[in-house]
Amino acid sequence: MNCNITVIPGDGIGPEIVREACGVLDKVGAVYGHTFNYTKILMGGCSIDEYGVPLTDEALETAKKSDSVLLGAVGGNVGNSRWYDVAPNLRPEAGLLAIRKGLGLFANIRPAYLYKELADACPLKKEIIGDGFDMVIMRELTGGLYFGDRYTKEIDGVTTAVDTLTYNENEIRRIAIKAFDIAMKRRKSVISVDKANVLDSSRLWRKVVEEVAKDYPEVTLTHMLVDNCAMQLVMNPGQFDVILTENMFGDILSDEASMITGSIGMLSSASLNEGKFGLYEPSHGSAPDIAGKDIANPIATILSAAMMLRYSFDLDKEAKAIEDAVQQVLTEGYRTVDIMADGCKQVGTTEMGKLICERIK
Repeated sequence: MNCNITVIPGDGIGPEIVREACGVLDKVGAVYGHTFNYTKILMGGCSIDEYGVPLTDEALETAKKSDSVLLGAVGGNVGNSRWYDVAPNLRPEAGLLAIRKGLGLFANIRPAYLYKELADACPLKKEIIGDGFDMVIMRELTGGLYFGDRYTKEIDGVTTAVDTLTYNENEIRRIAIKAFDIAMKRRKSVISVDKANVLDSSRLWRKVVEEVAKDYPEVTLTHMLVDNCAMQLVMNPGQFDVILTENMFGDILSDEASMITGSIGMLSSASLNEGKFGLYEPSHGSAPDIAGKDIANPIATILSAAMMLRYSFDLDKEAKAIEDAVQQVLTEGYRTVDIMADGCKQVGTTEMGKLICERIK
């Protein structure tokens, strides 16, 4: 297979972790007979420095013409006046919002997996985590409360703010289809999270999800109210396979799920459009304080590249080869500083990428 990938190294540690992820992809290509072609564009603070905006129209067009996008991280310390003493639409993170909108990326996939080697870093009791957990949160990314009509005005002499939560059946259906498609590649279970006991939007959500479920008879569908889901994540995380939910609920639940894995440096993510196109990135930030020191953990970005192979290119075997290589490196006791533990061998960014490459068979 010949794959054209737009690469956005970004800011801070972004170039370092993207370099290692591309190295891993190249090793996969050599082992399995694929070719990965990379076209780099600027986004974030580096684009502001070069062009005065966080994402140029030309860069967006380049991304649109590719098969997928691999992103490192954008932004810096908020106190960096060079990038942040400007209007919000000119700050580094505005580039990320612009590219999501420009590429139609409505489906956010956030895996949360507990490696047994990192179990001691999990804040939950051992009897709760048991044999660990492996879930995916499917969050609708471009609708709901964050994108509804909003205003603040005086009403009867009282300052009043209004945010509108709106979903239509088409928005719900397309994210539900993504969730069920992913469940078919996993353990064939979807838990749809809503607040149907209160909200009309959630009642429509539940109705449409049930309609979609009829096309996936192999997948078990369960409904769960969002407050109960928040409790269940810390009481019995092992019960979850694919969690399907709307924008705000997904924002909150995915952050909760990320914290029980023990390290944000291990968390990959993907944002997909209605086809196979996706943007793949680690869940962590640009960490400018450690940039250039060869200590950043590249595993989240490498696992994001594995997600790219699985969801954009249908290369499941190749994706698993990367995931197995990461597992082997951890089993052998290699750690970057953020996941270092007694008795383990500390390595840097470059060495971690090299070790993972060597274990792709």
